[in-house]
Amino acid sequence: MAEIRHRFVESESGLRMHVAEAGEGPLVLLLHGFPECWYSWRHQLSALAEAGFHAVAPDQRGYARTGGPGEVSQYSILHLAGDAAGLVRPLGADRAVVVGHDWGAPVAWAVAQFRPDKVRGVVALSVPHRPRTSRPPVAVMRERIGDGYYMVHFQRPDVPEAEFDRDRAATFRRMLYAASGDGPGLAPIVPEGGGFLDACPEPGKLPGWLTEHDVETLVAEYEHSGFTGPVNWYRNLDRNWELTTAWHRAPISPPALYVAGDRDLVVAAPGAREGIERMGDFVPNLREVVWLPGCGHWTQQERPAEVNEALLNFLHAL
Repeated sequence: MAEIRHRFVESESGLRMHVAEAGEGPLVLLLHGFPECWYSWRHQLSALAEAGFHAVAPDQRGYARTGGPGEVSQYSILHLAGDAAGLVRPLGADRAVVVGHDWGAPVAWAVAQFRPDKVRGVVALSVPHRPRTSRPPVAVMRERIGDGYYMVHFQRPDVPEAEFDRDRAATFRRMLYAASGDGPGLAPIVPEGGGFLDACPEPGKLPGWLTEHDVETLVAEYEHSGFTGPVNWYRNLDRNWELTTAWHRAPISPPALYVAGDRDLVVAAPGAREGIERMGDFVPNLREVVWLPGCGHWTQQERPAEVNEALLNFLHAL
């Protein structure tokens, strides 16, 4: 198994970022989601390295060993895409294949849209490309789903991170189990007067793809930065809408791959399947949509072998 190395790299955005990396060859940038870090890509780093690629998984802005600024406004999609695009040259490449899961997927789509000159290909796990809407998203979500919808709830100052930081081991255990293909299915609605974790039952036992060591590793990685930075990404949803006017319904031109589990809560959202079917309207070079039966939200952790196969097929075809 290829060795995973750790170091800090200064992105051209000015942020000093912790990265885990393995292998040598064409650059593949692996962008994690919420509530995760580089460790979410542990199964891909070695597999890609052994196949002849330079696989790099950064802790993104606000997360784990990278950490980040205190101001909420410093977590916009322009900052996040700038961090990722700004790693390419310091990592010794001119272009990269950018792979993102969960929140990492919108960042990967944004890098491909804003800086196609730096992108050989783009891969999204779980979250499809969603064209910019005609109205700011938080008000739309509040109208359609209510104040309890988790993305609306996350707009509240201090409250979400206080809940998640109280017992981080329980947070990771409950959230990872609930949203997985092994869990009961997560309806991400916060009950009135309650918290997000009220929708995430404590597992009787961990699913086969998740170990106590994995949970302990995530707790250790979050020791210094906690959950404020990660939640700040959600607090920029309306700001992102304002900042991306110039890319309203702009196409994403690099070759693309989309992979999702059929038990993913993202796919279960109203209109999600229809949006995925129409994704080619805005991603004209979408090569393939890969569905993983029985897989939940944590795509590359729940089904590492199948995700690695899909990634390598896409990479070798570029």
